[in-house]
Amino acid sequence: MAVYTKVSAEEIDDFLTRFDVGTLVSAKGIAEGVENSNYLIETTQDRFILTLYEKRVDPGDLPFFIAMLDHLAAKNCPVPPMIADRDGNTIQELSGKSACLIKFLPGISVTTPTPAQAEATGHALGYMHSGLKDFTGTRANSMNHDTWRKLAMDCGPDELDAIAPGLHKLVDSELDYLDAHWPDALPTSVIHADLFPDNVLMLDDHVTGLIDFYFSCTDIRAYDVAVTHAAWSFSDDGQTFDAAVSDALIRGYMESFNLGAEEQAALPILARGASLRFMLTRAYDWINTPADAMVTRKDPTAFLNRLKFYQGNPDIFKA
Repeated sequence: MAVYTKVSAEEIDDFLTRFDVGTLVSAKGIAEGVENSNYLIETTQDRFILTLYEKRVDPGDLPFFIAMLDHLAAKNCPVPPMIADRDGNTIQELSGKSACLIKFLPGISVTTPTPAQAEATGHALGYMHSGLKDFTGTRANSMNHDTWRKLAMDCGPDELDAIAPGLHKLVDSELDYLDAHWPDALPTSVIHADLFPDNVLMLDDHVTGLIDFYFSCTDIRAYDVAVTHAAWSFSDDGQTFDAAVSDALIRGYMESFNLGAEEQAALPILARGASLRFMLTRAYDWINTPADAMVTRKDPTAFLNRLKFYQGNPDIFKA
């Protein structure tokens, strides 16, 4: 979450008149994240998230996201539905951007997950994958492994090396390795593709919400497990690996959905790909985020450290 487009309280108050949600009490911009503009809205009736779609989110994809969330909600997955206005429309326009009003879910995002919280998250991810087995919508992954080389070029070799000496050469080498070893024959489904701790809401050790589905797409299902593993199993700077959290996350997933033998064997490669993908998108945002944007830039080296760990420890997923 972030704020790129600044919206006044008066504009938000007028926006809310389209809905039966009460009148505005407060509105606060949310700085965390890097993708869309988000406001925490409190009305006389309830709390909501107002999202204005920026950057990588194509407004044409919003019907897919809405259908997917409705499908998961019907399966009792803890996801936040988008609120329809009095005419039944969920997709709005505000300040020249596509926008949605989204139900607020209780819970907090943990910063240092415990094994119990990781296990609950793995279970929730597996339950989500199970719920999506009969979902017929599809969406191409705009950030799949075929896009990473161009993304690295868009960052620029000098700019990558300014982030970490020798980073450009390391990225080129890793891209070559992943191109040669990427598993293309594994089962696919719609996946979350961005299930970081800040996209999971918890109360104690229970998952109360899975949020921010705007990278959701059709891709290798086990890649979703790898992304989540990379996001949850390390300290924030990526320098410390937590084996207990890692084991708990995989255990929770396997209890809820399971992975085939070929999927399990591919996890080391998929985790390297996940680390490279997030390192490159963070690097691009680090280089290109406007100075006056109300947004928290994220350090690319945190995923460089994860990548190096996965490169040197291919056996961590073995039982």
